[in-house]
Amino acid sequence: MVKSSRHSKITGDFAEHLVLYWLSKYGFECARVDHTGIDLIARKPHTNEVMGISVKGRSRGEGTAGTYVSIPRGNFDKVKKACKAFNCVPYFAIVVDQNDEIFIFILSMEKLLTMFPLGKAVSGWKMTKKWIDRYIADPEIQIIRFEHKTLRWWEIT
Repeated sequence: MVKSSRHSKITGDFAEHLVLYWLSKYGFECARVDHTGIDLIARKPHTNEVMGISVKGRSRGEGTAGTYVSIPRGNFDKVKKACKAFNCVPYFAIVVDQNDEIFIFILSMEKLLTMFPLGKAVSGWKMTKKWIDRYIADPEIQIIRFEHKTLRWWEIT
């Protein structure tokens, strides 16, 4: 499948809106923000904790399903700075479209770094079946999974 030249940008916007929609659906007061480091701010209705969320969206084509999501080292510093400025707790939302599923994982930055400490340049969110099963078993990771199927589409030659 050949993706459009703007697919990465569109994927990022879609991921942010999808997470924003899901938070709002469950009573979180939330907003999309244009700030270096975080994409969303949300208040948990059950604890009043304010979350500064960095959304990482990826669209995996054939042969790349299961590929980990790379999060560059510099992103973590930017998230920390933005959360300090807005007095919120750093979170990540990782959205991955692969095969016939879209996964959303929401977890604190602290939890992410406990699971996958920063290497020299990046931290990585693993997307193999083994790791997805581990995430599902972990109560500190919020997970949404959508299954999708294209029933009919234009034939592209």
